[in-house]
Formats: sequence, structure tokens, C-alpha cells
Amino acid sequence: QVQLVESGGGLVQAGGSLRLSCAASGRTFSRYGVGWFRQAPGKGREFVASISWSGVNTRYADSVKGRFTISRDNAKNTVYLQMNSLKPEDTAVYYCNTDRRNSDFAFWMSPGDYDSWGQGTQVTVSS
Repeated sequence: QVQLVESGGGLVQAGGSLRLSCAASGRTFSRYGVGWFRQAPGKGREFVASISWSGVNTRYADSVKGRFTISRDNAKNTVYLQMNSLKPEDTAVYYCNTDRRNSDFAFWMSPGDYDSWGQGTQVTVSS
């Protein structure tokens, strides 16, 4: 099991940018795909983006495609989510989790497949 810590959230104006980090505590997750998820106020958790273990393959939800970029630095045991052109509807708590399927592919990850989540990091976009 990999313990993950999300950070980098904050308050920004619409059109601004933030970079979120997902860092593994202890064991490396260099052999795992990683996904970002978010939960807006009063709504369920939804998939945002994922990256394969090598970083070669990525996948994005339609709502963030063209604005967000997922990347990773396995040497630092960290996955990032660069968020540009932020909109008020991006306001949510952002979480990350691992995909342990034995394939270097960026899968669409379902929030319902996970029993546990970290604390997440709050992103608030004002208009």
C-alpha cells in the first residue's frame, strides 16, 4: 500500500493557474499509474486525469482537456497536475490515487474502485 499526500491547492482567480502535487510517503510508486480526482461541493467524486507508470501515456476528462496537464517525476516519487485557465467550476477538493494494473497505460480510473482516499487539497477558483 502506498500512502499519498496531496498539496498545492489554494485560492485563485478565474483564468489563473495552480500546480498540484501528489507525493508518495515511504514506498515508491514508480511502477504504478496515478490518477487525479476531484469532488466539488455537494457532488460526487469524479475522474480528472491519469498517467501511466512511465509517464508516456496520459488521459484526461473532457471537462479539463486542453487546460490541465498531468506529469510525473519518478525520481521524486511525485505526480503533478498543472491546471491552467481555471474556471469557477473547477472548485473542488482534489485527490490522487494509484492504478496497480500491470500495464504502462493511462486508464480511465473509476472513483468507485477505491475504498480509501487521502485528505486531498482544496482548490477554489473565484470569479
